Amino acid sequence: MDLYDQHLHSKHSFDSKADPRENVEAAIERGLSGLTFTEHYDVNPDDWKSCVYDDVAYSEAIEGLRGEYGDAIFIGKGVEICYQPRRMAHVLEFLSEHRFDMVMLSVHYFGEDAVHRRANWASLDVAEGTRRYFAHVLEAARFVQELQGGGKRVFDVLGHLDLVKRYTQRFLGEHDVDACADLRDEILRCCIAADLTPEINTSTLRQGLDETMPNLATVRRYAELGGEAMSVGSDAHVSRAIGEGLDEAVSMLLDAGVGDLVVFKGRERVLVRLDGG
Repeated sequence: MDLYDQHLHSKHSFDSKADPRENVEAAIERGLSGLTFTEHYDVNPDDWKSCVYDDVAYSEAIEGLRGEYGDAIFIGKGVEICYQPRRMAHVLEFLSEHRFDMVMLSVHYFGEDAVHRRANWASLDVAEGTRRYFAHVLEAARFVQELQGGGKRVFDVLGHLDLVKRYTQRFLGEHDVDACADLRDEILRCCIAADLTPEINTSTLRQGLDETMPNLATVRRYAELGGEAMSVGSDAHVSRAIGEGLDEAVSMLLDAGVGDLVVFKGRERVLVRLDGG
């Protein structure tokens, strides 16, 4: 079975020090058919000062790795964009000026507040914080649906759609995303209408949770609503985590009746059969 890790970071992201070459070698050692780097492009004014994104250096690194390892494994150049409503015009201009294999949209905020900052949870409980986060993800999905209504895809993948549970577990000691099933369903419907592929992100399996982002119930619901394929990624920030949890993700997809993995190459949507057919 061809497996592709389509969410990972290296020293070209502010929150990773991983050597890109070591990432590729780890992927080859794990027997992956491909990996796609998804370096952060951070546009929130509070984050901008720490954004280390350098497209020239990043592109040169990818081309060098392709020249060295390209016969052994697919190496994709992707980008992870954090949804910021007031900065999306800037993001769209940036995307029009740069070339990628895959563009991922992720949500790391609820409203103006970063979900990963403990101080922003001081007045929230699990239920309220989770619902606020899902409402923001739905806003992002609707933005993409409207943007891509004409058929041209600007964003390819929606990353870790229930990321909030990582932080309710970390800061409040529990998580409950199933209580937001109404918002979840609307997000999934938007994804299907917008040709925006949801991701199964396996990083939570390394971080104290017993389920991926999203969980099996969400993957099953996606299939029930008509979803036919998803992307998978480890969200690795260190080389040793490349490819971790992908087997579990594939098992979830097959369990839910989702038979294809989506792989993006040159912004083209390629389907890989998970059952080997």
